[in-house]
Amino acid sequence: MIKAYKLYTGADGNSHVQTGSVAEGQLNQASSIRFQESPPHSFFDWHNAPADQYVITLAGVLEFETRAGETFILKPGEILIATDTTGTAHKWRLVNDEPWRRVYVTFDHDNQINFIPDEPPVS
Repeated sequence: MIKAYKLYTGADGNSHVQTGSVAEGQLNQASSIRFQESPPHSFFDWHNAPADQYVITLAGVLEFETRAGETFILKPGEILIATDTTGTAHKWRLVNDEPWRRVYVTFDHDNQINFIPDEPPVS
């Protein structure tokens, strides 16, 4: 299984993070696939995910933070499942000297690959 982090909007209206993994499986229908690169030492202040999407990191190490103070480190080969399209948002910053190279795979919320959480979600 592949390590994954899920950003979601809880019942409290805040963005939260859940650590887990994605099981081998198939995404039935992707809306789009996009490649992007940000230079070393980049950051992106508070924002919500523009759509439900997988973010597959190819290079770069990032720190993510929610307004509730939850943080995690995303490394190459790990998956970010960003579904916090509403709520109090998240931000990220590169913490190493590499660019962030990634692939965005946008999907319909009902078509996501099975996310297996390490612990139950925060409300």
